Amino acid sequence: MQRILSTQLPAHMGATVRLAGWVHRRRLLKSVAFLIVRDAAGLAQVVVAAPAVREQIEALTEETVVEVVGTVVANATAPAGVEVVEPTVRPLGPAAVPPPFDLYRPVLTAGLHTQLDHAPVALRHPVRSAALRVSAAAVSGFRATLDGQGFVEVHTPKVVASSTESGANVFALDWFGRPAYLAQSPQFYKQLMVGVFERVYEVGPVFRAEPHDTVRHLAQYTSLDVELGFVADHRDVMTVLRETLAGMVATVADRAGGALTTLGVTVPQVPAEIPAVHFTDALKIAGAPPSEPDLAPAHERALGEWALREHGSDFLFVTGYPMAKRPFYTHPDPARPAYSNGFDLLFRGVELVTGGQRLHRHADYLAALAARGEPVEPYAGYVDAFRHGMPPHGGFAIGLERFVARLVGAANVREVTAFPRDLHRLTP
Repeated sequence: MQRILSTQLPAHMGATVRLAGWVHRRRLLKSVAFLIVRDAAGLAQVVVAAPAVREQIEALTEETVVEVVGTVVANATAPAGVEVVEPTVRPLGPAAVPPPFDLYRPVLTAGLHTQLDHAPVALRHPVRSAALRVSAAAVSGFRATLDGQGFVEVHTPKVVASSTESGANVFALDWFGRPAYLAQSPQFYKQLMVGVFERVYEVGPVFRAEPHDTVRHLAQYTSLDVELGFVADHRDVMTVLRETLAGMVATVADRAGGALTTLGVTVPQVPAEIPAVHFTDALKIAGAPPSEPDLAPAHERALGEWALREHGSDFLFVTGYPMAKRPFYTHPDPARPAYSNGFDLLFRGVELVTGGQRLHRHADYLAALAARGEPVEPYAGYVDAFRHGMPPHGGFAIGLERFVARLVGAANVREVTAFPRDLHRLTP
């Protein structure tokens, strides 16, 4: 008899079926016992009346893996309106050691630190696993949208010879006696691949050795990177980003509807045209001094409130960040060289995406590095490629965990990360 999932029970009314999963909860009443079995799809209620089977159920512990064979009958009060009766129950392993929290409760009562210490079992809770289902659907939407626009998925090295952002916040390692670093981003490689495919994207881990201990930062996170050639300027990149976000949100609604219901979340609407303000205007809106070189979290929150109030949008582009705060490969605004053809996208008052137009002429790279006092040698393999002809291009990167956290309303990005790596955590 082939195993079926809990959600398939209504299609087998009156039939004998085989379920398998974890003991989610047992309710032992005087005349009957209820065994709630959890599988990847949801919950199934098993009604136990036979004394021998009841005795067996009483000896089980929560999270023990079991197989149940029984008959499907209707019960409007049971999950999906059906339950399994006259069962036989067979453990598929030894009795489980119960975790240090009750997974059958609607919300995990343990603190986040305890949940993360016991992530392999905490992630079994429907709320925690629902967030990961949303994450999976978001990545699926990202890929599908870009595939439909002629992009090619690439896979680039995560061990590199020099830092990408010209900064010191990198994880150093020994590469057969030579210094190397974990990649801060696939930036250099995705630009070079524009010279091959014109339009590329990557889904992969990136590493930031920044000693942040906040609810929005991780030392390792998943970056959704995009780069496209033959752009007029950064606005072409913003257009692709808007379409990509719309595809991600639509796929989450389509493929993770059950997870959204579990989380009590509705997905936001991505406007046909996301409102945009220049950095200088953003400072005014946020009430920040005009000399500020960047937006602080408080400024981002104020801008998010303004975008929702004035435009009814959860999303806001801030364009034209000062060149001094952008990496050396950023293309300046030809009309205002102190500002960049770059942008950030704020989602509900938090920076979600950084992107923009890149330099594409070899001479401009040499000048940009010289202006910042950076030697060319560490970047030679990257910069030399621009001697061989590269089109005007640009791109962006979305932090997956941060996107999901904002989407589902999580207070901490670690709530939507399976095994977070940060300033303090390297296990499990």
